Amino acid sequence: MPRPVLLIHGGAGDIPDSRIAGKFKGIKEALRCAWGSLVPASGTKGSALEAVEAAVRSMELDENFNAGYGSCLNTDGQVEMEASLMEGRQLRAGCVTLLRDVMHPITVARRLMEKQRHTFIGGEAAQELALSTGSERLPANALVTEGARFTLQQFKEQLAQGKDPFFARTELAAEQEQTKTKTDPSGETVGAVAMDQDGQIVVGTSTGGITGKWPGRIGDTPILGSGTYADNARGGVSTTGHGETIMRYNLAQRILAAIEHKGMSAQAAAEQECREMTKRIGGTGGAIVVGHAGDLGISFTSQRMAWGYIQDDTIFYGIEGQVVHQEPLLT
Repeated sequence: MPRPVLLIHGGAGDIPDSRIAGKFKGIKEALRCAWGSLVPASGTKGSALEAVEAAVRSMELDENFNAGYGSCLNTDGQVEMEASLMEGRQLRAGCVTLLRDVMHPITVARRLMEKQRHTFIGGEAAQELALSTGSERLPANALVTEGARFTLQQFKEQLAQGKDPFFARTELAAEQEQTKTKTDPSGETVGAVAMDQDGQIVVGTSTGGITGKWPGRIGDTPILGSGTYADNARGGVSTTGHGETIMRYNLAQRILAAIEHKGMSAQAAAEQECREMTKRIGGTGGAIVVGHAGDLGISFTSQRMAWGYIQDDTIFYGIEGQVVHQEPLLT
């Protein structure tokens, strides 16, 4: 019987020092919030689906992450969100994009997956699905934070100076670091991969996109094989980083192909494909992976990527290099 596994990420990119503490706090809160769904105290069976949704929902509420509340803004100063959810037994999935003024895109993606009629919808159709299945319509700009406004202002100032906006920020800047020039062409998203005791693998990913994107822009997050993929026979992957780079490289599928066809571990496959993506296209990013045997993979070519997982009643988490922090699950 497989050992339950829960691995999450809180985005990759130019994460400033001032945001690290918030990232760590949010990662640990999300893991604790979701672990009870995967390993219930009552001894009943846990659910990878419930755990993934719970972890992502927790991060969508936290302005330290670029998803839900705290999302980046497009050129019109609006939040447009997207998410995807996939399960690895029947390969069912739900993908939504261009959502506005509703909380928890990951839950809207789940509702679409469970309807089993369509896999990917966007814009007004996604909005209608959200509102007709229990999502509340929030007041206009309720999801916009001061950090998001500041980062959009910074983006527009750089654009006015003639700087190339292709590698726009998806990680929010700290106000005291406003003179810093962005050099890392990557971004931030949130995601979770879980395996329950039945061997079911589920992956969920959610994002607010990139700062200064055109209205209507769609990134890698809702695209199966790029931002999200789950297959019980191979593994599950959630990616984060520069969306245009990730979707062109099809990062999630390449990692799973390396596991399947080259016999690589989750870690080796993640390292190889993240490295090759950046070498070939130039943009950076990262991925979290749970292999079909329950082994973990964490890799990124960005400056930093927030991540965390639970093992042996301990939370392990980090954000750069090989530095790993840990603390008891129960505190």
